[in-house]
Amino acid sequence: MSKAELLDQWGAHLAQGRRRSPHTVRAYVSSAGRLIDNTGVSDWQAAAQIDAGGLRKQLATRRAEGLGNASAARELSALKSFIAFARQQAGLAEASGPRLRGPRIKKGLPRPISPDDAANIADLVGENASEGWIGARDRAVLLLLYGAGLRIAEALSIKSSDVPLGETLSVTGKGGKQRVVPMLPIVREAVQEYVKASPWPLIEQEALFRGAKGGPLSQGMVQKAMARARAALGLPATATPHALRHSFATHLLGAGADLRSLQELLGHASLGSTQIYTKVDAAKLLESYRGAHPRERD
Repeated sequence: MSKAELLDQWGAHLAQGRRRSPHTVRAYVSSAGRLIDNTGVSDWQAAAQIDAGGLRKQLATRRAEGLGNASAARELSALKSFIAFARQQAGLAEASGPRLRGPRIKKGLPRPISPDDAANIADLVGENASEGWIGARDRAVLLLLYGAGLRIAEALSIKSSDVPLGETLSVTGKGGKQRVVPMLPIVREAVQEYVKASPWPLIEQEALFRGAKGGPLSQGMVQKAMARARAALGLPATATPHALRHSFATHLLGAGADLRSLQELLGHASLGSTQIYTKVDAAKLLESYRGAHPRERD
């Protein structure tokens, strides 16, 4: 069996059996292609014999080429899936991938996503969803996070009675604290596109965003949609739904918004929370604070 035949079968399994996006299919097929080149396997039986040591050697080769921790973790995930598929094709009883822990990825506060990447993520989840209305739904939710700075829970708490959205929306955040946030035209349009495409009727005081079976949409589904999009775009693991809210704050500060206004938009109880959340350098923070504090303006 040729390399092309192995990769064709692997790609078809991902696209048709696993319903992965075209971007994910290309990335996973590329990873498998590199493994085949380095190991010389020519059929599923041989591919099925690749163990943790073989994967470790492959990752070492890729790290020597400059692969970072997050990309190495994604590569390992792709290769373990490929070997699990090979073991299924070979008819082996053990049909899971080799047990090998990926590189540690340092966790911390979300890092901001560029405006272009935020737009690309929102568009990609819309294009690659299993159904058109689900794509419109996921795109609308992510734009609410980036375009209005909402938390996931706040976006999913929007009721059917809140649409059509106006120029502002009253949101209830942590601790029952209410705030008013502006709604950009692109956000309002995305929500309206979802409303038009959704197969579920609008029921007053019930959740606007629905799952595939009609129940309220869960946070996990939003997180999974974004995880697929960031993998397809090659973005780091820090590109989470919460990072979209973080980016909203960071980009507003960069455009000259004062910290007090940002505090209100984010629904933070104290200025200190906004300082930690936005990771602004001390000099810019002090400048923004002085511009917002009444005594500094006297």
